[in-house]
Amino acid sequence: MSAPVIKLLETPEEMTAVEELQRAVWPGSETDVVPAHMLITAVHNGGIVAGAFVEDRIVGFVFGFPGLESTPDGPRPKHCSHMMGIRPEYRDSGLGFALKRAQWQMVRHQGLDHITWTYDPLLSRNAHLNIAKLGAVCNTYRRSEYGDMRDGLNAGLPSDRFQVDWWINTRRVERRLSKRPRRLLKLDDFSKAELHPFYETHASSTAGGWIRPPEHFSPLEGHLLLTEIPSDFNALKEADFPLARDWRFFSREIFETAFAAGYIVTDFVFDHGRSFYVLSNGESTLQP
Repeated sequence: MSAPVIKLLETPEEMTAVEELQRAVWPGSETDVVPAHMLITAVHNGGIVAGAFVEDRIVGFVFGFPGLESTPDGPRPKHCSHMMGIRPEYRDSGLGFALKRAQWQMVRHQGLDHITWTYDPLLSRNAHLNIAKLGAVCNTYRRSEYGDMRDGLNAGLPSDRFQVDWWINTRRVERRLSKRPRRLLKLDDFSKAELHPFYETHASSTAGGWIRPPEHFSPLEGHLLLTEIPSDFNALKEADFPLARDWRFFSREIFETAFAAGYIVTDFVFDHGRSFYVLSNGESTLQP
């Protein structure tokens, strides 16, 4: 595969190509497609649309726009990253990381230091990119953020989302985006850490051996917690939709409880086919 070229998009023709790309990435619901005229309006008013091209064909994009967030000192500007989409055949190629790194550079050039976006917390591929590789953190869980979604990837389950915070001028983020990024964590890294896992999962009896969430979890204790999620939630939905629904409601309970107790998602581990969020309470973390 030729090395992708990433560039800012500005013309109506380019926005039409992004509109068509959305249909390939999220099939099944025309109402969820951001139209070209809205993309044009956004980029003419401080928004950013960047596209990734392979041999002059657009294969991925990222789209965001300026926003405001409430703080004790009043409204504060930020960048709201609304969408990132990559053609299925180019996923897991590093293209998502390259697009977000380009966005990081462009937003810093605008003088902003904070980017937020949402994603489904049960999607381990997204968690691996957003939390482990990019260095975003999260302590905000939003129930049914987008209401009932009808596209092929989201239909049938509540659209619960993490809202992540990407503090783009921090050492944490700069290190992860550097030419010598931080090594990704493995489960063995926690053997000497102060760790109190607050629940365990076990393989279900369904064909395929999907893990099943427990019915209850113990009170949250310790400075560092691990919580497991399915490693391929989309495949689980296709194989056992009731079990996928159980995971949605269990993960809602576990994360809302943890965030209310002061925990924050600071890392993500994918190791030996298993996927874990790392939650820290206070200043505890293994690495920045």
